[in-house]
Amino acid sequence: MTPAVPDPFSDRRRWQWLALAAGVGALVWLLAPILTPFVVSALLAWLGDPLVARIERRGRSRTTGVLLVFSLMTLVIVLGVLLLIPLIENQVQQFVEWLPRFGTWLTGVAVPWIEARFDVELAGYVDPSQVINLLKQHWQEAGGIAATVFGGVSKSGLAILGWVANLALIPVVTFYFLRDWRDMLARIRELLPRPVEPLVLKLAGESDAVLGGFIRGQISVMIALGIIYATGLWMVGLDLGILIGLVAGLVSFVPYLGAVVGIGAAIIATLVQHGDWLHLVLVLGVFALGQTLESFVLTPWLVGDRIGLHPVAVIFALMAGGQLFGFLGLLLALPVAAVVMVVLRYAHARYTESKLYGAGEGGSDAVGAPSGATPAIAPEGAPTEAGATQAIAPAGAPQGGPEPK
Repeated sequence: MTPAVPDPFSDRRRWQWLALAAGVGALVWLLAPILTPFVVSALLAWLGDPLVARIERRGRSRTTGVLLVFSLMTLVIVLGVLLLIPLIENQVQQFVEWLPRFGTWLTGVAVPWIEARFDVELAGYVDPSQVINLLKQHWQEAGGIAATVFGGVSKSGLAILGWVANLALIPVVTFYFLRDWRDMLARIRELLPRPVEPLVLKLAGESDAVLGGFIRGQISVMIALGIIYATGLWMVGLDLGILIGLVAGLVSFVPYLGAVVGIGAAIIATLVQHGDWLHLVLVLGVFALGQTLESFVLTPWLVGDRIGLHPVAVIFALMAGGQLFGFLGLLLALPVAAVVMVVLRYAHARYTESKLYGAGEGGSDAVGAPSGATPAIAPEGAPTEAGATQAIAPAGAPQGGPEPK
């Protein structure tokens, strides 16, 4: 007969875990100003570790794989910065110059059409010129992206030193995280209390699947859609096409939000710039093509059946993280949301298996599911027990991870 598994969530242990969580939260809050480069480096290492493991499986050493992946990531980031910052700055300047044309169209075409079409009076309630002046004022105050960043930093010698130090720290820490990722995870596993180790490994594996399914899948879809929209609108001849396309791709992590935002902005820009049906149809065709590719090519290929976070959970997590911890909270929002969602699924499964829910004699108050029962907390595509272990010991490690020393 299989011995009963100790309950890691007894009353005493529950209070211990709550105290530990509160202590970690307080420590993160106190150290938030210095944690940002370390969190960025950890996320980059987490993204690059599967590729390093794949290189290892081909017979290369861990150091060789880390050097190749680190060089590739550095090249992509540098090229992205060098190409995107001037491009976006140019688009922002065009937007500022475009605002007076938008004001003229709004007051001379849009408002009269709405008043005639719906028999309403907007003159006393809407002052388009005031809205345009307000927008233009804020954009002019912001200036170019590069000028804003470097200008704000240069106001204080201490601030610029801190900014440069954090920026220089990220590649160094990322390299060491990539090189020692497997060993660090093994050490964390060794520190886990023995009664809760199987449960933590299981939840860690599911959390990795949730977060990996969103980050490595949905972010790829966002980038692809941004390129498709920006290229298509630029080919149509829209002056602000690149800016609108990139924004539409950026917010497409919420289903259909990117298309709605992009179509609305592109239609207004097209009416202001061209004002004819041909360009309007071409713009709609660009977004129709993008949505078709997303539904039938990009999402099945890049995301597939992997678990993703609910769009509402993503929005709430980002807003809550930013409100509580600033930029660091934005970086930690999605990992924390993935863990919370997995823990809630586990709690729901425990509840539905308990006598309180009415599971009867077949219910179980132990950590694991009853014998012969189908686990309720492993959605389709989630890793098995072995997959959970590989969240702590990445791909390429021996089965079960390194043995404690």
